[in-house]
Amino acid sequence: MNLGVLIPICLVYIGIMSGLAYYGYKKTTTEADYLVGGRNIHPAVMALSYGATFISTSAIIGFGGAAGVFGMGLLWLAFLNIVLGIFVAFAIFGTRIRRLSLELDASTFPTLLGKRYGSDFITVFAGAMIFVLMPAYTSIVLIGGARFLEESLAMNFNIALLILALIIALYVISGGIKAVMYTDAFGAVIMLLGMAIFLFVTYKAVGGVVDGHAGLSAIKDLVPQPLVDGGHLGWTSMPALGSPLWWTMVSTIIMGVGIGVLAQPQLAMRCMTVKDDRALYRSVLVGGIFILFMTGAAFAIGPLSNLYFYNTTGEIALTAAGGNTDLIIPKFINAIMPEWFIYLFTLTLLSATISTVSSLIHVQATAFGQDILKTMGVSKLFGMKMNLTRLGVILGMFAAIVLAYLLPAGVIATATAFWFGICGAAFLPALIGAFYWKGATKAGAISSIITGFSASILGFIFLHQKEAAALGVSKALFGKDTLFAFPWTHIDPLFYALPLSTTVFIVVSALSGTKAKDVYDEQHKEAL
Repeated sequence: MNLGVLIPICLVYIGIMSGLAYYGYKKTTTEADYLVGGRNIHPAVMALSYGATFISTSAIIGFGGAAGVFGMGLLWLAFLNIVLGIFVAFAIFGTRIRRLSLELDASTFPTLLGKRYGSDFITVFAGAMIFVLMPAYTSIVLIGGARFLEESLAMNFNIALLILALIIALYVISGGIKAVMYTDAFGAVIMLLGMAIFLFVTYKAVGGVVDGHAGLSAIKDLVPQPLVDGGHLGWTSMPALGSPLWWTMVSTIIMGVGIGVLAQPQLAMRCMTVKDDRALYRSVLVGGIFILFMTGAAFAIGPLSNLYFYNTTGEIALTAAGGNTDLIIPKFINAIMPEWFIYLFTLTLLSATISTVSSLIHVQATAFGQDILKTMGVSKLFGMKMNLTRLGVILGMFAAIVLAYLLPAGVIATATAFWFGICGAAFLPALIGAFYWKGATKAGAISSIITGFSASILGFIFLHQKEAAALGVSKALFGKDTLFAFPWTHIDPLFYALPLSTTVFIVVSALSGTKAKDVYDEQHKEAL
């Protein structure tokens, strides 16, 4: 790439982003502004910010690369993202979250659950989950952005990582959620344009929609033997039912992310930023179109890259990427796209990285300053009175950078599913109960959250092959990587943790009293 062209483009881009961040900073005068944007964010801005936060480099680079290996079966995840991640999240859950947060004066996801059930423990525990575990998800988004810069600009990975982290930290520290959402919305427009062009050029390069899919089906014999042994039936087919690849695709990638999105703290907070239910309904169309083009495009482009690489080099995408799924999309872009598009897609990936990481860091910071320390009555650290939420930004970003160096290659899609699955198992039953069941009790919610979290963590440590083998705890204690044989080695913990936490929630609530008389019921007689 021509640095004489790239640098001015990036300077203009950073200038616009900085201007929007400064505008958000000037509009941030109260704690409510910093946390939930004063609850008057425009619905289009909210939808674009939600989409840009949801669709990060983990979707474009990580899941696009995973689709290059697994095939177009991942389009089922795009379907779930639209139905659950947009329609249900906005029109059904979002309206409840907005009203409940307003009535309980809750500005964060953990505080919302804690106040609904009258439990400081829930607030602190959920905040600790976010602050301790979310850096793993944050780090893989940073990795995705830095890997693209490394591949496309021949930039040192460490330098790319630090530059992205510094830019994001400055935005979040200064302007809070308003700066985050304004820059998100601008980034989302660039992302939408970039992915639409990328999809069009990809189909043109492989002969169109019909010929492209037919050609991809015709080269199924090129699937590597280890994948065939795992159940791979070609890039236009689902893996064999019940095979290791089928369980990985369905339970971890499709269901783990597709269901877990409903309990994502950083996404739920977006619903607290609009002024009424109508704004959320108006957001559905914008959000749906955005997610369709982003995930649908990425999950189609990934498999089609195999056909392109075979036609031009005689290799499939995974081989061309040196066995690293995280490099499939960057390699494909460099091979197929004209030089001018590289500049646009550089901005697309920068936008995806900055939008998601800024939102994640904001949530981690509020978890640290508001949900943990403020709930525990801590107003100063080390004898110094400071803005603890902004301190949380620094700590969260530091943790993400450290993990970005420690995590192995090809981990983006797996780490995303890991975080989404834990959130789904731990938070979803208590969240749904908070909306729809007046008999839900504090004891039931606490038991459910702990059960879902514990079952997920234990599943990853002792049962799920990829994480259990990497962690080595089961090997050290019992002499084998996992306690049970297949299919447990490939079934995502969400599949048993969520039913277990749901059962515990219902049973404990039923046994711990009649209708729950918590803070919400006492102070707000008008039920949602």
